[in-house]
Amino acid sequence: MPWYKQLHWQIIIGLVLGLIYGVVAAAQGWGDFTNDWIGPFGTIFLRLLMLIAVPLVLASLITGVASLSDIQKLSRIGGKTIGIYLATTFIALVLGLVIVNVMKPGETVPQDVRERLEQTYSNEAAARQEAAEQTQDRGPLQAFVDMVPGNFFASASSNRNMLQIVFFSIFIGIGLILLPEEKGRPLLSLFESLNDVIIKLVDLIMYTAPIGVFALLANTIASMGGEGGVFELLRALGFYCIAVVIGLMIQTFLTYPALLKSFTPVRIVDFFKGIAPAQLVAFSSSSSGATLPVTMECAEENVGVSEEVSSFVLPLGATINMDGTGLYQAIAAVFIAQTVGMDLALSAQLTIVFTALLASIGTAAVPGAGIIMLVIILEAVGVPSAGIALILGVDRILDMLRTVTNVTGDITVATIVASSEGQLQIPTSANTPVQA
Repeated sequence: MPWYKQLHWQIIIGLVLGLIYGVVAAAQGWGDFTNDWIGPFGTIFLRLLMLIAVPLVLASLITGVASLSDIQKLSRIGGKTIGIYLATTFIALVLGLVIVNVMKPGETVPQDVRERLEQTYSNEAAARQEAAEQTQDRGPLQAFVDMVPGNFFASASSNRNMLQIVFFSIFIGIGLILLPEEKGRPLLSLFESLNDVIIKLVDLIMYTAPIGVFALLANTIASMGGEGGVFELLRALGFYCIAVVIGLMIQTFLTYPALLKSFTPVRIVDFFKGIAPAQLVAFSSSSSGATLPVTMECAEENVGVSEEVSSFVLPLGATINMDGTGLYQAIAAVFIAQTVGMDLALSAQLTIVFTALLASIGTAAVPGAGIIMLVIILEAVGVPSAGIALILGVDRILDMLRTVTNVTGDITVATIVASSEGQLQIPTSANTPVQA
C-alpha cells in the first residue's frame, strides 16, 4: 500500500496542515471564522468517538471479563493490570518532581508576566476552583461511593462517569462467569455482537480522522490568538512547557520502552509504528476516553494483544491510568509554588505524589479534567489554587501531549499483561501497522 494511503500518514498530514493553518489564523485574526466553519468538523469527529465510547467499554469489558472463564483468572489479570498501572503512574510522578526541582521553571517567570497571566485567566481559574471545591468537599471514602452507580442509565449518559460504567461492566461479567454456560450464552452473544458492531463503526469513523484532526488542531491554535497570543504565551511559560515536554518524552520514549524490553518480546520500533494512529488521535482529541476505540484497534491488530486482554486492560486504563496527567500535575504544582515564591518541603512533595496517585484513579478521561485535580493537589500542599491562572493559557497544548503519554502507557501495560499471560501474538506480515 502506498504510504499516502496509510491512515497514520494521512493523520500526520492533517495534523501538520492544521498546525500551519492554526498559526496563520491566529496571526491573521481568523479565530471566529475558524471556530464557525472549521472547528465544527473536529467537534463532530470527537463526538463520534465519544458516542461509541460507553457502548464499547460496556461490551468489551463484559465480554472480556466473561471470557476469562473463572474468578481466579480475573483476579490474576486484574491484579497485574492495576499493579502495573499504579507503578507506572508512581514513576511518572517521581520523574515530574525530579525534573521540576532540577530545572526550577517557576523562577524564570518575570513578575509583570505573572501578574498579567493571573489577570487574563482569573475568571477561568475561578471556575476551575469552584469545580474542584465541589470535588474536594467529600468524605475520605467518597471515591469508592462514586464508583458504584445508583442508576446505570444515568451513568451511561455521560462519559465523565466512565468509572461507573467500568464497575457495572465488570460486575455483569462476573455474574456471567458464575452462571451456567447455557444460561449466560445468549446474553454474552449479544454483547459479543455489539462489540463487533462497535469495532466496525470505529473503522468508519477513522476514515474521517485526517479531517477531524486537522479541524481540532486548527481551531485549538487559532483560538489562542487575540490578547497574548500563542507565541507570547509560549515565550512567557516556555521553560515550564519544556520541563513538562521533557518529562513526557522520558516517560513515553524511555520508561515504556524499558518496560517493554524487559517484559515482552515486542520490537520497540514495531510497537511505536503500530500505535501511531492511536497516539495521533489522542494528540488531537486530548481525550483518552474518546481515543479508546482506536487504542483497542491498534493494540489488537498492530501490536498483537489478544482481544481477551485488550477488552479488559484498555478500558480500565482509560479510566485509572493517567501517567502523563500525573507527571504534569507534579510539575505544575511545584512550578506554581516556585512562581509565587513558596519553597515546598520534601514532605509536601511526597504529599503531591500520593494525592496525585489517588486523584489519577478518579480523573475523567476527557479534556481539561486534569486541571480540576490539580486544584485539589495545590490545596493539599497549601499552594494558592488561584495559581492555576498562570498555566491555563498553555494547558490545552500540554493536555494534547500528556494524553499521548496516557494512551501509550495504556497500550504498554496491555502488552505486558498479554505477554505474561501468553496472549501476545506479534504480527509477522511486513512489520507494518494495520490500518485502523
